[in-house]
Amino acid sequence: MAERYFEGIGRRKAATARVRVMSGKGDFVVNGKPIDEHFPRLGDKELILSPIVDAGQKNAVDVTVVVNGGGVTGQAGAVRMGLARALVLMNPDVDRAMRNGGHLTRDPRVKERKKPGLKRARKAPTYTKR
Repeated sequence: MAERYFEGIGRRKAATARVRVMSGKGDFVVNGKPIDEHFPRLGDKELILSPIVDAGQKNAVDVTVVVNGGGVTGQAGAVRMGLARALVLMNPDVDRAMRNGGHLTRDPRVKERKKPGLKRARKAPTYTKR
């Protein structure tokens, strides 16, 4: 029988992440690649791993992630939220730590739509008097 896993879905901007957590030795795979390969930017790995650190599960869980849509920042935020949700399902005692860390709060910020008569959402064309 396969080992039991706990799944959490995380979303941020246009990115969606399906995160599976199971007890293990600390492996972290994102879309079939190690986390360092998929998120090479400085700070992204720390952001993603913050729920594990707050839960005190540093080398106690294996994580598998399938993430798509959006850009690097959105994907990192989506993985963080999905990981936090999965850890809460795995161990409900860490719920308070996840909430205090802000890991379970959906970030509502998305790109604002372009308005008619403007160049972007708020940028107006240059005003000329004559």
